[in-house]
Order: sequence, then C-alpha cells, then structure tokens
Amino acid sequence: MDTIKAVVFDWAGTVIDFGSFAPMGAFIETFSGFGVDVQIADARKPMGLPKRDHIAQMLAEPHIAERWKKAQGKKPDDDAVTRVYEHFVPKNIDVVSAYCDLVPGAAETFDWLKSQGIKVGSTTGYTRAIMEKVLPLAKSQGFAPENCVCADDLAIGRPTPMGMYRCFLDLGVWPAGAVVKVDDTEPGIAEGASAGCITVGVALSGNEAGLSFAEFEALEDAERRAIRERVGAKLKAAGAHHVIDTVADLPALLERL
Repeated sequence: MDTIKAVVFDWAGTVIDFGSFAPMGAFIETFSGFGVDVQIADARKPMGLPKRDHIAQMLAEPHIAERWKKAQGKKPDDDAVTRVYEHFVPKNIDVVSAYCDLVPGAAETFDWLKSQGIKVGSTTGYTRAIMEKVLPLAKSQGFAPENCVCADDLAIGRPTPMGMYRCFLDLGVWPAGAVVKVDDTEPGIAEGASAGCITVGVALSGNEAGLSFAEFEALEDAERRAIRERVGAKLKAAGAHHVIDTVADLPALLERL
C-alpha cells in the first residue's frame, strides 16, 4: 500500500478498553477525596487530553469549580490541578490493568497493517507510568506498536501536533499526508489533523459512545446508527476525514483509500 506509510493509534477507547472506562472511577474517586462530587459525564467531557490538562478542564467547569470552592475554601487554581493530578495518577495506575482487553479486531488489524508493510505507532493521553502497565498486556494479546508517545513525554501535548511529530521521527515516516491517525476523541483527532495527517475517528468503541462491548453488541441497527451519527459529527467537527465504528473496520477503509 504505497500511499500509506504508517498508522498511529490512540489507546483507550481505540485499541484497548472498549468504551474507555478505566479513568472514570479514578476521576470520581479522586475528586471525592477532595470533597467534590463529579459524574461520569463530567469525567468524559475532556477525554483525550493529557491527564493534567484533563483535570484542569474539569476544574474549570463552573459547577465543579463551585463545588471545589465550597469544599476547599477557595476557587481552584494551578495548585489545585497539581494536587488532584498527583492523587489521580496512582489510582489510574492501580486500575488500568483491569481495562487492557483489546478492542475486538485490534490484533487482526495490527497483523494486516504489518503484512502490508505499514508501520504502526501510537500516542496517548496516559502517562508513561500508566503505559508501562498497558504495553506488555497489549503485546501479550497481539498488539505491539513500534512506539508510544505518552502525555508526559512532551512539554506540549494534544491537541497540538507535537506527539505526531515525535511519531514521524520515531517511525522514520514522511510526509504527514502518508500517515493515518486513528482516535476516538476530539483532542486526539485534532492532534492528527493539526499535523496534516489523514484522520480516522472511531465512533462506537470510544469515550463519546461510552458503551461496553456487550452493550455495543446488543444495540439495534437504529440505535447504532443514531450513536454513529452523533459521535461521528463531533469527530468530523474536530477534523476527522473518515469515521468507522471500531478499529476492526480500518483495513477495509484503507483498502478503499
């Protein structure tokens, strides 16, 4: 496949953790420890950003900022972001191993890409410490990209293109238009779009749909179509050139391209 040199995947909600559930409990438990009640919808809203930026976005929400002020005695500031982040990361590390099952079709897609001579890379909003747990578990299931750019590897992360630039260097690929970025979140799609890559949004296995695999399988066609349209519209607005249901659909898309 001469026109495509590499595919760079996101992790949670794209190739592992169908529905992107691992961070949810960690966010809720962390904020609760500071006396602040947050909901899963609050935690999902900034998903895809580096986790420190994610926490900052949550604390910037007016209803959460007000709860923080009531519980902590002052409005949330940069110190508050740091405190929450320092409590969150160990909790996410503790639980992430339980959410490392590959999205069905991910291993087969990886094998197909390698058979076509296409390099495989990855970026993530997770920290390096979290990915040290994830990488060997994914490899044992048949998914082993050639690199992984983590949220704390670079000074500036998503939605900037910096993570993708690191991938170009790590994988030795260019131009940007010969690289495909696959992601389930708006910041992750923006990361690829701002780098000039072909961008592919994943609509049904990711954060925005928020479905377990069992829930996904149980959907009626009309329900699946409605979710696909709703999530797809958001991903396209963020810069996705194409939208698929899950990574299992990627080889067919690339063959059409």
